[in-house]
Parts: sequence; structure tokens; C-alpha cells
Amino acid sequence: MPPGGTEQGDDMVKTVPCGDAWAGVADCKSCSVRESVLFAGLRESDFEKIHQPLDQFVMPAGSILYRAGSSGDRMYTIRSGMIKLVQYLPDGNQRIVRLERDSDVIGQEALLGQPYQHDAVILHTTELCCLPVTLVKRLSDENPALHTELLKRWQRALSEADAWLTQLSTGSARQRVARLLLRLTKDRGTQECELFSREDMGSMLGVTTETASRTIAEFRRLGLLKEAGYNLYHCDLQGLERIADE
Repeated sequence: MPPGGTEQGDDMVKTVPCGDAWAGVADCKSCSVRESVLFAGLRESDFEKIHQPLDQFVMPAGSILYRAGSSGDRMYTIRSGMIKLVQYLPDGNQRIVRLERDSDVIGQEALLGQPYQHDAVILHTTELCCLPVTLVKRLSDENPALHTELLKRWQRALSEADAWLTQLSTGSARQRVARLLLRLTKDRGTQECELFSREDMGSMLGVTTETASRTIAEFRRLGLLKEAGYNLYHCDLQGLERIADE
């Protein structure tokens, strides 16, 4: 599947034509977020070895970056925004297995020559950089710092998967929603979080859409969530922590 998501999705999914998504070659050397992304450890001389285009582009909510099972030759760094990684159950229902956000790397399975393991669907408008696997492999072989950073990214993804299993798939619906809200504000230095559809919340937490909606409404009544904009809420972190630890 071409980068940028040209595959036709269902009625709920918007796709972006390849020519519209790919805006041009990224300038990694002067990237404003390079210190927090995969190429943070590149040396000055490494940039001279980057001959393949590293494209930087923006995709709107609902777009599909890649599909599960498709062969990939690219990885992606998220500069800003949010992506959900989706797997499908035998009955056709979807389960969101992870959220990826600023500075996360996705599509790492392509480094092993494996097909993508999830559908990667844009939740909020997201800015990405595309990293050709052949380039990442070569630079990793030549640059120990990049190799180490790749291992850290694998470990981060594994830790996040463990957290989803232990925190977001166990306990009452109230506990699961509270833990999700806390994760959305974790390490952000803010008490605000931007939510998404209640259907997505239910898919993340293994509860029904109605239960997710009812729980959010309850938290609003209790003052644990105060609306700050469309789907944007100010969170009472201490109150949410009490519920999460019940």
C-alpha cells in the first residue's frame, strides 16, 4: 500500500490521496523536535548519508496510514497528534490495542521484514515523518546511538502494551476510564486532555459505547472533568487517581 493511505476505507474512514499527503522532503538537521524523536542521536556526518527522501506530512482525523497485513518498507515518527493501532477480533469487532503520540515511532515491525500488525488510524490531526527502513537499518548499523534508541523505542512500545493489559483491561468501567484519562495527561505537563469518540473509548477499554458515554457523563457531574473546548477537558487528576486506585 502506498504511503499516505490511498486504500479505500469504510464510510467512517477518510483516506488521503498520496499526492495530497506527501508535502515534501523533511529537514531533519534543523527539525524543531529532533531531540525527542528517533534521529536525536545522529551525528553531523550522518546527515550526509541521508540520500533517500524523508518526507514530512500531515494527515487529518480518520485517515488510514497503513493497514494490518500490508507489507511495509517505512517507519513513521509522530511529530504531533495521535494515532490508534487497531486489531480486529474474529467476530469483526475492532479492539484498539495502543495509542501513539508525539515522538513515538510506529511501523517498527517493518525493520524485521514483517507486515504491519495493525491498522494505523489517525485520531487527531497528525504530523508525521516517514523513515525508509533501508535508511534506518544502515544508519543503525553505523551509529550505536541510533541502534540504542531503536531498542529504547521497542521497549517503550512493549511497556505501553503491558500497561494497556494491566491498567485498561481490568477493573470496573469507572476505573478503566479514569486510568485512560490519567494516561492521556501523563508526562504532558498539563491537566487537559483531548478525547475522541465514545465508540473508540469503548474499543480501547473493552466496554460498550454506552458505558463509556455514561461514565464520562458521571465524571462531568462529579466535577472530575470540566469542558474546556470541543472534546477537550480539564481533568481533576487527584480525583481520577482515587477512582483508578479503588
